[in-house]
Amino acid sequence: MTTGLIPVLATPFHPSGELDLESLQRLVDFQVASGVDGVAVFGFASEGFALTTAERVQILQTVVRSGLPVVAGVGATAVREAVEQTRLAASHGAGAAMVLPPYMVKPSQAQLVDFYGEVAAAGGLPVMVQDAPGPTGVNMPVPLIAELSKLEGVASVKVETQPTAPKVGAVVQATSPDFLVLGGQNALFVLEEYARGAVGTMPACEFPDLLAPVLRSRSREEFNRLLPLIRFGLQPGIAWSIHKHVLVRRGIIASATVRSPASDADPATLAYLDDILRDLELI
Repeated sequence: MTTGLIPVLATPFHPSGELDLESLQRLVDFQVASGVDGVAVFGFASEGFALTTAERVQILQTVVRSGLPVVAGVGATAVREAVEQTRLAASHGAGAAMVLPPYMVKPSQAQLVDFYGEVAAAGGLPVMVQDAPGPTGVNMPVPLIAELSKLEGVASVKVETQPTAPKVGAVVQATSPDFLVLGGQNALFVLEEYARGAVGTMPACEFPDLLAPVLRSRSREEFNRLLPLIRFGLQPGIAWSIHKHVLVRRGIIASATVRSPASDADPATLAYLDDILRDLELI
């Protein structure tokens, strides 16, 4: 299972809404040039909720050619679908599956243990538990994550429960050293998470070249320069648009098109985004 900087790739679309594989290839090349340790696809930042099975296959085929370790997001409402998505990712070269809990009918803790155990046993990939109660409405207390960590094939967790750093520390203390704890939330609290024992972070994909040196230096001053951009990419409803507009402005993808129910950012928001990018000398 990969550790370190693992950006969650945006999914580029043409203005027509169709998949833009040329832009995706440039995006992957940008990650490689930035020195990332791996990439993730089909996560929240990827608009994974809006992709067809055929598109998932095309994306995997494009991304795995980079040679980077690939984590494939799995978001399903029931265990059979989750296993199917995981097997699909495994068959097309992914190295791990980042698995959301079922989010339509909220499962009990015992059902979550059964769910993750079955996905890990039948999916064919090491499983990363995605602890993301904001979008899923499913809470995972530390004792539950500790129980999940003992399941064969469950190798890691991505903690996105606020406040993230205290929970990262609690999970690290409650699990064995070989169980990997990573952070998300666009790396908003990555320095605090690393100080508490996190071994990786999974932000959005538009600033890996800026974040990678910060993770090496652990410089608070350097990190604080990035905070306006980091927080700007966490806005509900328009985060996908923000990520893509940055990538367009940096010349990496051709269009900032998002798929419904994601929304485009309004002109005033984009004007402020441009101010942030100028401050960082990105445009």
